[in-house]
Order: sequence, then C-alpha cells, then structure tokens
Amino acid sequence: MRPLVVTATFDVATQASLDRLRERWFPPERNQLAAHLTLFHALPGEALDDVCAALDRACAGAAPRAEVSGVRSLGRGAALVLDSPGLVRVRAGLAAEFASRLTRQDGQGFRPHVTVQNFVTPEVARSTVEELGRDLVPWTVQVSGLAVHRYLGGPWELLRESRFTAV
Repeated sequence: MRPLVVTATFDVATQASLDRLRERWFPPERNQLAAHLTLFHALPGEALDDVCAALDRACAGAAPRAEVSGVRSLGRGAALVLDSPGLVRVRAGLAAEFASRLTRQDGQGFRPHVTVQNFVTPEVARSTVEELGRDLVPWTVQVSGLAVHRYLGGPWELLRESRFTAV
C-alpha cells in the first residue's frame, strides 16, 4: 500500500500566495503539487484509520499561528521558513504517537517550511534564495488544519482533511 503524507493546511489567501510563488519558481514540468508544509513524508499506508483519528484529535484545539520569517536554501531549491511553536508542538505530539512507524526522514528534526522551488541547479537556487530574501516581508499565516494524502509516485491524492476547531 502506498505511503501517506501528512501536511498542514492554510487559510485560502495564504494558500493562494504560496501557490503563486511555487508557480513562479518551480520548474513547470516538475510542479505536480500545490504549495504545502509537510509534517510527515511517509507514514504506512495501512495506518490510514489511525492517522485520521490522530489528526482529528490534534485538531481539537486552537489553530496554531505561523509566521513566514525567512528563506532557506535547499541546495537545489528554495523554501520559505515558518516559525510556529504551536505547529511544532502539534507535530511532536503526532510523532510521539507514530514513533514506531516513522521513517528515518520523519524521525529527524522538524523545521517547518514550504518549498517554493526544487529540482534546479545550485546556481539557480542561490539566485532564487537571494531574490526571495531581498524581497521578503515577514507575514503571519493561519494554519487551518491537517491533511492526509496518498503518495502516488509524484502527485498525491487527498484522502481527508481535519480542521482546527478554534481559530
């Protein structure tokens, strides 16, 4: 069974802004997804019911705020850095719940970011990081929920979204 990807979701305006950045900077032939903030890259596909229940529990409280605070190089791409202690706590709680099911990548530290460029040369990435950093004005975003997707070898299939109960 294909793995599950868990992401944070954003308010409509933030999602549109992030999608525009991704459309501008991501190579079009490789841009198969909307902008996203990945919490887990590969939970076991057979754990869908457990994952959905855990996301519902995690969303029972107030939605965490986040601030787009900087730009980070990914070597062959660029990402917007998000500061969100609340989202870090939500993710840590989920990681503890899924500890025995985490891949090596998902077991490492969590540094919230939204990838706006990938699959480019290091030179292009450096130029993008420089331009994005020069123009960046930090802004606050609302995390609206958590979503689980099925990984399909490139694109993802949205299976379910849980919304935070209080904003």
